[in-house]
Amino acid sequence: MMYTLRVEVRWLLLLLGFFVMQPSFSQVNLSAKLPVDSKVKIGKLDNGLTYYIRQNKKPEQKVELRLVLNAGSILEDDDQQGLAHMAEHMAFNGTSHFKKNDIVSFLQDIGVGFGNDLNAYTSFDETVYMLPIPTDKPGNLEKGFQVLEDWAHNVTYLDDDINGERAIILEESRMGKGANERIFRKIYPKLFEGSKYAKRLPIGVDSIIKNFPLDNIRRFYKDWYRPNLMAVVVVGDIEVAKAEALVKKHFAGLTNPASPRTREYAHVPPYTASQAMVVTDKEATNNRVAINYPAYKKAAAVTVGDYRDDLVQQMFVSMLNERLQELTQQANPPFIYGGADFDSYARGYESFNALAAAGTGDPQKALAALTEEIERVKRYGFTAPELERAKKSVMAQYERTYNNRAKTESADYVEEYMNHFLLQEPIPGIEKEYEYVKALLPAITLAEVNAVSKLIKDQKNLFVYMSGPEPKETEKLPTEQELLAIIDAKARADIKPYQEKAIAATLLRTEPKAGKVLVVKKNVQLGTTEYTLSNGITVTLKPTDFKSDQIIMGATRPGGKNSYGLADKYSAEYMVPATVAMGVGQFSPTDLSKVLAGKTVSVDPVFTSISDGYRGSSSVKDLATLFQLTYLHCTAPRGDTALFRAFVQKNKLQFARIDANPRASFVDTLYKTLFNNHPLAPVAVPNSANFDKIDYERVLAIRQEHLGDCSNMHFVFAGSFKEADIKPLIEKYIASLPVSGKKFSFTDNKVRPVEGKRTFTINKGKEDQSLILAFYTGETPYNEDTELKAHALSEVLNIRIIEELREKIQGIYGGGTYAELEKYPYNSYSFVVQLPCGPQKVDTLVKAIKHEFSSIIAAGPDTSYLNKVKKQWLEQHKLNLKENGVWVEKLLQYKLQGGDPDRFIHYEKYVNALTPKDIQEVAKLVLGGNEFLAIQMPENANGGTAAEPKKGF
Repeated sequence: MMYTLRVEVRWLLLLLGFFVMQPSFSQVNLSAKLPVDSKVKIGKLDNGLTYYIRQNKKPEQKVELRLVLNAGSILEDDDQQGLAHMAEHMAFNGTSHFKKNDIVSFLQDIGVGFGNDLNAYTSFDETVYMLPIPTDKPGNLEKGFQVLEDWAHNVTYLDDDINGERAIILEESRMGKGANERIFRKIYPKLFEGSKYAKRLPIGVDSIIKNFPLDNIRRFYKDWYRPNLMAVVVVGDIEVAKAEALVKKHFAGLTNPASPRTREYAHVPPYTASQAMVVTDKEATNNRVAINYPAYKKAAAVTVGDYRDDLVQQMFVSMLNERLQELTQQANPPFIYGGADFDSYARGYESFNALAAAGTGDPQKALAALTEEIERVKRYGFTAPELERAKKSVMAQYERTYNNRAKTESADYVEEYMNHFLLQEPIPGIEKEYEYVKALLPAITLAEVNAVSKLIKDQKNLFVYMSGPEPKETEKLPTEQELLAIIDAKARADIKPYQEKAIAATLLRTEPKAGKVLVVKKNVQLGTTEYTLSNGITVTLKPTDFKSDQIIMGATRPGGKNSYGLADKYSAEYMVPATVAMGVGQFSPTDLSKVLAGKTVSVDPVFTSISDGYRGSSSVKDLATLFQLTYLHCTAPRGDTALFRAFVQKNKLQFARIDANPRASFVDTLYKTLFNNHPLAPVAVPNSANFDKIDYERVLAIRQEHLGDCSNMHFVFAGSFKEADIKPLIEKYIASLPVSGKKFSFTDNKVRPVEGKRTFTINKGKEDQSLILAFYTGETPYNEDTELKAHALSEVLNIRIIEELREKIQGIYGGGTYAELEKYPYNSYSFVVQLPCGPQKVDTLVKAIKHEFSSIIAAGPDTSYLNKVKKQWLEQHKLNLKENGVWVEKLLQYKLQGGDPDRFIHYEKYVNALTPKDIQEVAKLVLGGNEFLAIQMPENANGGTAAEPKKGF
């Protein structure tokens, strides 16, 4: 479960796409009301409950259920702050049909994982319960509806359950604390000054959670959990009539209170004067500046004209953000990143806001640049080429979504229908939306897009803030008056129009000379075809119908960062981001973005500790561009000393104060200690000084050595292509890639975790927070069977952690374990435990987790736990078999490290063969080796588990 600060989500789901001339916008009746997709059935029961039902067989044998409550923290009384969120938690603590934890246990039994599948959230204006139900067994769906009904009106709210949940809520609150939260708590009330939103953060007030009378939360449930504020959403592999009958059976009997409280919507007054704040914190790591314009009421789109207005506004935002992104990609950038949008936390309101992060750079420079770009748009608007690119991008996304309409996941539809109920966002369906966009987009003029700036042009009352680290003695922060003065000065400054630079229209200057496919092999088991090309590169093809318009690419071979020693450590570590920051071919990153406008395509270099390669994707129509871009990455990385210096500078600014973050400092110390200060140990936390150790020439040389020489590289393509269409592209762009014949191999750099049993405690951080991290490591011969057993051990323990450490001990909100076996660079295992908690619970939790280890080593897990893990895995595997990305990663893995593909194809056979004895034996292995226990305590705390004297770092 979680609470979210839900930013208003526009019903236009996708911002970018490809311009195609279509019927003129004059053919569309702008005053016509937007229709409702005929494929969804919307009904309302006599008690006011709304329901949405859609049959959708993606994925098969699964139904997505949602209980949507149009009530959240904004409706809390003063003595209930945090209880809307706690009411959401209480739904899992017992109902009239399910005792405490029985809901979670039942759902785990049918393959629904707690947290990743089964979940809920509370926001200011809504509470949503998410329940995916596998329908492969009779009775699952009926029981799922019973759970949903019980959440709606049958939560028991027993005294012990309420009191027991207080500690878990406080742990969730504790997890969110830190510099950012402290800064946000100061800024947020001013952001919504004069509105109830300023005092109703969903997480609530700790003192209220600790002490509220029990009837306060029962009162919230009684007042607001009522059918006329609810919707039930049912989307999945189910007949509409059957779903409707289940909705009526379980929800028609719900009643509203005799004298219901009015569901009011909070007012957000406009700012009456310009104000500024400067907020600092000693644990903050980055300077940020933000400009917030007054909020105004914004109704959801009702007509086609409204839809068109939203398209115009979205293009305005996307073009402005392109300009801000361009500023970050120049030499000596004024900020690390920046963005702007029209949105609001407040239901029914919208406001324009812009933000920039400067790292430890000058916040005044960042604010000046951000303000200047907004002012430039106010005065001069955008250019015709910018609008053309934005139109192309909008059309491309709609086109791809339309092409994939028959493969849309049920969860995506659920999100649409929730927003229709809560926000009245229209749901005409992608067929109708695509029709509208094709008709409307060509006629949208530059003047109309530029006119969006009228919403902000005459706004004088702004709220501006700067947040960041406490200044050093030699540093001087701007005053509040100086922040406002920057805004005023830019309004009067001499600002030039944006200059559009001419760029090449094609990616490649010259086309490569094609090679040939020499050998073709079919793999019936995997449904793949493998090519051996004339340059020695191999390619695996996996045509699928999982999506109608998606192609995923991957490439790999042995190599990686371990191939380099200490002199090149940081040049190798940051080779990929440093070279990407310089662009490719004749294009800077900014220019590449422009030339690719309207194309759904991406290619990214991959350089891990043990491998070299690429990942990419495209739509069907952009498949040739995918190949061209891959060829360009392999043959023409771009050197640019100015952009290289900008990359180094931005990262130095971003990480210069990273040690002020207690968690980052703890993890950095932990890794250095875990690997015995080995100079080649992996980089866990970036250090500003290390960016000065990156050598420009070496970065380009390493890029060429490992990503320019494609010897022994293996490519995989999976998705909606035909072999006859893709083969010529492979011969032209892959068979022509340069190869030297060099043999690349895995390199073991001899970095090892410390041996034996070690414990250390570090005191860091002003909040009352602790973190337990335990690493169990060792060397063992690798085999896939042991790996599967270790993963099962981890998942069994994760269930036990929820039951024991969270629900019984009430010591954590979230936490868990992770197991990994590695074949390369050397045969090894690692088992990691992570438990964020309060310092008072450290000793108790360490003893509790070790008790779980001892129990499973002594007797193995109870069969019921292993069965839950098996069911969840098998449900997930059904989905994995229909994912192009999963297939690409699996096929790459087999080529890079070997393995038996039968374990993926017939996964259920190997999972079902697991026994409690298997888990017991693997527990003896992975929990019986080296133990490294690290504990973070607050800076002023004492205690913790210590096998050695506490050490200062």
